[in-house]
Amino acid sequence: MSDRTTPLPVHPVILSGGIGSRLWPLSRESYPKQFLDVAAGGRTLVQQTLERLEGTPDLASPMVICNQSHRFLVAEQLRDNPLGRAQILLEPMGRNTAPAVAVAALQALRASSDAVLAVFPADHLVGEPAHLRAAVIEAIEAAREGGLVTFGVVPTRPETGYGYIEAGEPVNAGPARVVRRFVEKPDAETAQAYLESGRFYWNSGMFVMRASRYLDALKRHAPAILEACEAAVEAAEQDMDFVRLDEAAFERCPADSIDYAVMEQTDAAVTLPLDADWNDLGSWATLMDAAERDSVGNVLLGDVMAEDSRNNYVRAESRLVATVGLEDHVVVETADSVLVASRDQVQSVKRIVQRLQDDGRAEALEHRQVHRPWGSYEGLVRSERFQVKRIIVTPGSRLSLQMHHHRAEHWVVVRGTARVTRGDEVFLLGEDQSTYIPLGTVHRLENPGMIPLELVEVQSGSYLGEDDIVRIEDHYGR
Repeated sequence: MSDRTTPLPVHPVILSGGIGSRLWPLSRESYPKQFLDVAAGGRTLVQQTLERLEGTPDLASPMVICNQSHRFLVAEQLRDNPLGRAQILLEPMGRNTAPAVAVAALQALRASSDAVLAVFPADHLVGEPAHLRAAVIEAIEAAREGGLVTFGVVPTRPETGYGYIEAGEPVNAGPARVVRRFVEKPDAETAQAYLESGRFYWNSGMFVMRASRYLDALKRHAPAILEACEAAVEAAEQDMDFVRLDEAAFERCPADSIDYAVMEQTDAAVTLPLDADWNDLGSWATLMDAAERDSVGNVLLGDVMAEDSRNNYVRAESRLVATVGLEDHVVVETADSVLVASRDQVQSVKRIVQRLQDDGRAEALEHRQVHRPWGSYEGLVRSERFQVKRIIVTPGSRLSLQMHHHRAEHWVVVRGTARVTRGDEVFLLGEDQSTYIPLGTVHRLENPGMIPLELVEVQSGSYLGEDDIVRIEDHYGR
C-alpha cells in the first residue's frame, strides 16, 4: 500500500472500440458515434471524454484503446487534447471491456507500480463535468485503499434500458458504498421499485482502480484473460504513434465485460454515487433526452421544417427534411440513408443494421463521405462503367503509390495544388488543371500546399471497387 500522502499517477483510459449500431445511420462501423459530434455541441464524443477531465490532479498521459481500423481517426481527433499526447493501443479484434482494461493496466504498470486507471467509455455525455471530476477525486482515494470503484449514476427516472447497481453500507464512512450486486436491465415495474428504494444506481461502465489491483482480481477470477493479454502486450509492436497488440495472442483472449469477469466476482467492488447529468447515448431516444427541445417537444437539427409536429427528434445532415403531423418519431437523414422510427422502437435500429450487414450493403459500414488517413473521398455519381468522386487531401498528406488493374482515372483540381506522380513523371497541378491516369499506370497524389486540396475524380473501367488498389508504397502502413 502506498503512503496516503504520495500522489498516485492517474492514467485516463478511454475505451473506444464500439460501433454504435443503435445510432445508425449517423454512426457507421468505419466511423462510429464516438468520432462524431452527435450532440451537435461542436466537439466529438471522444474529444469531450478527455477534455472533461482537465483539471483533475495527478493525471498521467492518457491511453486510448481502439480498433486498429480507427487508429488514424483517434490520432487526428486527440492531436491537441488538453491532457497531453495520448498513447493509442490497437486491438486486432474486439474482445469486450475486461481485456481492454487489462492491456491498459499492463501498459500503465510499465511506467509506475502505483498506477491508477480512470476508465471511461468514449461515447458518453456528461452535462456537469465538474461533478464528475469531484467524483473521480473521491474514487481515486477509494482506489488507493484497494477498492475497485465503479460509478453508480443517481437515477432520475425508472429507466429500463440500463443495468443497475445495488449499493450497501458506506466504506470507511466516506461516499463510496459496498456493491451488493449488479442487476440486468429491469422491466418498468422493477425499475420503479429501484428508483423508490434509493439503494439502486444506474451502472455507468466507468471505473477507477489501481492497475495492480485489477490485474490481481483478473488473475483470480479470469486467468485466461490475463494470460492472453500479457502475451499480447509482451509481443506488441510499436507502429508510428501506435502500439499494436499481438494478433495471435489477443485472438486467444476470451471476450468478457469487466462487470462479468471481475466486478460481479470480487469482494472489492465499491460504487461511488455520481450525479453529473450523465447519458450513455445508447439510442436515439437517450440522445433526444440529452438535447434541448422546442416549445412543443421537438429536437430539430439541421435544415428541418416541422409543421404540426410534436415530440420528435428530426436531424437533417445533407438536405431539407420536412414533417407534417408527425408525433413521437425519430427521423435522421444522411447523404445516403434515412431512418424513420417510432420513438418507442429505436432500440430495434440495430436489427436494420444487421440486415444491411447480412446483405453486404455499404450503408452499414461507411458513409458516402469516407475518411482516410490523408483526408476523405465522397461518391457523387456511380454507373455501370464509371463513377465520380470528390477527393479532399489535407495539407502535407499524400496517398499511397499505387496502380489499378481495371480502371483509369481523370483528375480535375478545383481547389489548392496537387503534386502528381504518374509513371516516371512528377508535376504540379493548380486549380482548373487536370491530368489523366491510364489503367495500369503507377501513380500518387500529394498535397504540398497549406490549404486542403480538393479535386474531382472520374473513374472509368470494367471494375470500380475500392479493392482494385495495388499499393507499392504507403506512408500509413496499410
